[in-house]
Amino acid sequence: MALAAIPHPIPSELHPPDDPEIQDQLLSLSVGPTHPSTHGVLRLDLKLDGEEIVGVVPRIGYVHTGIEKNVEQKTWWKAIPYFDRLDYLSFLYGNYVYVTAVERMLELEVPRRAQWIRALLMELNRIHSHLIWLATAALELGAMSIFFYCFRERDRILDLFEMTSGYRMHTRYFAIGGLFEDIPPAWAAQAQEFIDTFPSRLDQITDILSENAIFKDRTIGVGYLSASDAIALGTTGPNLRASGFDWDLRKHAPYGAYTELDVNTAVATEGDCYARYRVRVEEMYESCRLAGEILQGLPGGPVIADDPKVVLPPREELHTSMEAVIHHFKHVVHGFQVPAGEVYSTVESPRGELGLVVVSDGGTRPWRVKWRGPSFVNLQAVATMVGGELLADLIATIGTVDAVMGDVDR
Repeated sequence: MALAAIPHPIPSELHPPDDPEIQDQLLSLSVGPTHPSTHGVLRLDLKLDGEEIVGVVPRIGYVHTGIEKNVEQKTWWKAIPYFDRLDYLSFLYGNYVYVTAVERMLELEVPRRAQWIRALLMELNRIHSHLIWLATAALELGAMSIFFYCFRERDRILDLFEMTSGYRMHTRYFAIGGLFEDIPPAWAAQAQEFIDTFPSRLDQITDILSENAIFKDRTIGVGYLSASDAIALGTTGPNLRASGFDWDLRKHAPYGAYTELDVNTAVATEGDCYARYRVRVEEMYESCRLAGEILQGLPGGPVIADDPKVVLPPREELHTSMEAVIHHFKHVVHGFQVPAGEVYSTVESPRGELGLVVVSDGGTRPWRVKWRGPSFVNLQAVATMVGGELLADLIATIGTVDAVMGDVDR
């Protein structure tokens, strides 16, 4: 859906002075690497003409974990938990993009019920991620109460995740071939209660912010990014759609259960901080609607593929069957082989297009994995967004980019 446009001035483009004498008069300022507005550990090297930003260089790598190389030392099963921890706010998306890549190389058919539950949980994870973004971005501008309201709703989602896997975050719930196990019997009723009440709770939050004079003054006309610049820089997700370009993989390149679902994307044209706020808020409403539609139409059947060469035996069989114990031991310790080949798997994460290249040499572990993190790509747009702006506006701009540094420094 297209959001109504709000007129705003366009800040000047970034033109650092070339004159050496002027360069000598500019102030160099390092923001970070521990500044609270960076949503992780990021350093920004700024050049200031008074309080006007005329140059910015992001410095990354402070939380580099070496996950891509670590994964290459693990079997296909043991690699799964690593991908929950790259974008740690969108853990199910990292989980999904990896298991689907392996499934494609194995030509493994995932049961329809598992596909739908995956989509349901990912939409809840999208709301979870956007709530944390809204809580922290508003807090950085002084709206402290929003933080508590958002985390109240976030905790309700984490309760649902805990019911499925025993973990509130980094659930490792998606398995190669489907799900590790089905959702528990009481889960649907609690999920429906959240879906029924969340829109009115979100109304309460937006009623505080959307027409707040201070919030609008700090965000309208700030952090402008044109559609052409967004596309040229590879920006995806809400940051791209807030600049007027309608691109969402769930709708334009559907995968899994989304081939059967109708996704309404929120698009704004202003390209500023306020537009990015409005797009993410509309996405939360839409994710709640989609979650309700999926829950009501949830098909029956198994939740994991019937392929003993790849899939672990049911947990309950381990107590009664020695063959199941041996089967489980061989899979976990030695792993299974994946045909040689290369796959690029993508998913529309809360921050944009999350991609993963997986290469197999025919062995029991990945030969190479390469993460296409949307935060890494979106972060390079900051220099374009803040050119000619005041230093105080940098905080609002960085907040609405919503970069997770674990997604950057993998």
